[in-house]
Amino acid sequence: ASIAHDLQISDQTIYAWRRQDRIDRGEIPGLSTAESAELRAARKRIAELELQLAVTTKAVEVLKAETSPKGDARQSS
Repeated sequence: ASIAHDLQISDQTIYAWRRQDRIDRGEIPGLSTAESAELRAARKRIAELELQLAVTTKAVEVLKAETSPKGDARQSS
């Protein structure tokens, strides 16, 4: 508590840091700092890829609509 007071942070923050340190050292089960960072990076990359896929899908839809034979005057003869 005195360390938290000296650092002007909550006791809970100190507790969380200590707990994460114990996880990182393999003393207790949980997601290590490295695993957590890797998971965050993977989630970010997935979100980027999903956005790229959505944009590409939309572009294909627009191009198909523009080149669709339905609107072609040659089809009406």
